[in-house]
Amino acid sequence: MDPVITLLGKPGCHLCDDAREVIARVAADLGVRWEERDITRSEADTREYWEHIPVTLINGVQHDFWRVDETRLRKALKDAGAARA
Repeated sequence: MDPVITLLGKPGCHLCDDAREVIARVAADLGVRWEERDITRSEADTREYWEHIPVTLINGVQHDFWRVDETRLRKALKDAGAARA
């Protein structure tokens, strides 16, 4: 199974904007699918992640929060079996 990155964030979050740029670049480079989830659309997500956004998940497992480190993300994706890692 190829890894999937999920970015959890909310509108108006500048750290989420920064994370989105890094994730989009890494996903494009590695040919990895990514998706974004707005935590304000789910009471459970809002309760769980509000203080930590942006949160990055790989295959549904939390990888990072607040900031996305590009090198660390690339390594995690390689470890998870990214196609072109």
